[in-house]
Amino acid sequence: MKNSSISRRNFLGKAATVGVAGMMVPTIITSCSRDTKKVVAVPTMLDQAPDGPVLKAGVIGCGGRGTGAAINFLSAGPNLQIVALGDTFQDRIDSCRAKILKEKGQEVPLENCFVGFDAYQKVIDAGVDIIITATPPFFRPEIVAAAIQAKKHVFAEKPVCVDPVGARSMMATAKKAEGMGLCIVTGTQRRHQRDYVAAWQQVEQGAIGEITGGNAYWNGGKLWHRDPNPDWSEMEYMIRNWVNWTWLSGDHIVEQHVHNLDVINWFTGTHPVKAVGFGSRLRRVTGDQYDNFSIDYTFENGMHVHSMCRQINGCVNNVSERIQGSKGSTNCRNTILDLTGKEVWKYEYPLDKDGKPGNSVKVDPYVQEHIDLVTAIRTGKPINEAENTAISTMVGIMGRISAYTGKEVTYEEMMNSDLKLGPKVFVFGPVDIPKEVPVAGLAYVPNQA
Repeated sequence: MKNSSISRRNFLGKAATVGVAGMMVPTIITSCSRDTKKVVAVPTMLDQAPDGPVLKAGVIGCGGRGTGAAINFLSAGPNLQIVALGDTFQDRIDSCRAKILKEKGQEVPLENCFVGFDAYQKVIDAGVDIIITATPPFFRPEIVAAAIQAKKHVFAEKPVCVDPVGARSMMATAKKAEGMGLCIVTGTQRRHQRDYVAAWQQVEQGAIGEITGGNAYWNGGKLWHRDPNPDWSEMEYMIRNWVNWTWLSGDHIVEQHVHNLDVINWFTGTHPVKAVGFGSRLRRVTGDQYDNFSIDYTFENGMHVHSMCRQINGCVNNVSERIQGSKGSTNCRNTILDLTGKEVWKYEYPLDKDGKPGNSVKVDPYVQEHIDLVTAIRTGKPINEAENTAISTMVGIMGRISAYTGKEVTYEEMMNSDLKLGPKVFVFGPVDIPKEVPVAGLAYVPNQA
């Protein structure tokens, strides 16, 4: 291993200029107090978006999640169309186009299907009202910025970036969209899941008292990987295997665990200010990422939240969140307990087809977020989630860098870091980036920053 290529600089960056970071510091609540009972109104969640003029969407990133998001969008209400597709690879466009036709009876015109690294701009220019983007997260800040610049509404999958530069870009784009009256929904579907929303309302109203700590988990099995193919260049291989490369995905603490971190931010109304953590690579077979992380997050008031995520087969799994308060606790989804462990509130799910109590919400949250997006557009009441999701993504990045380096990392450092991952040139050939797996301690080498 070449120590010179895994310096602190590779993982933390250096301080950006004040002019860049200072423009984009987000406003966020800094109190976790919920001791006072209050009435908390939540937006009405419709089962279907209201009717209106046709809304045309273009999909950028036509893999499994992009195709799924396209189907979810078309399921959200009447007069919705997918009219353009863009991806780096033709086979992704072909499979997405076929599934839209099979499941929704809509045929995307071939002349509106674009391939290549510039396909996103061609989709934006194809006469669409909405951009749906589910590319690897590395590309998201640039695509969303271009869409907002072109006055398009956006559905962007989470996470919204992979590095501090990308996070600040998304925060700036969020402010720009807000000023233009444009909508951005960001794939954090728990914020559109009715049981989660009801639990959040209970917490806001003081059901568990002052928040004193919490836990966030995404402990699951391996996702997937692609082996190298002699017909692929290194760039093609990396993009097809994107979920295993940090520059493309942000590592799984960012790409996947951001859901749980976002719930913690949502319920507390704030975000951690520093992280100390560790992780390792035990069984991942491709890429440069870890397959487990454990992070101690500290908030401004001294509160701690423990974050744990893992992608290893054959282990006990747990995908959940927990918030502890001075009067009780909640699983953030459907239950509140008092300090003795007695259940004091339970979400009432709709009855199932047999008339028995069900265990799922009435509307799939993956569809609900598109219902909420279309409703916001058609009612002229913009929704904009980009800043909140950028903050939650930055929290994941902060934890990743702490684990990679073995050092305490602060949110302020992240907001002032010029760290930007990925190559400078995008062509189908060799990819000029460090590819070593980080080793804590070795990744923080004095005098190499």
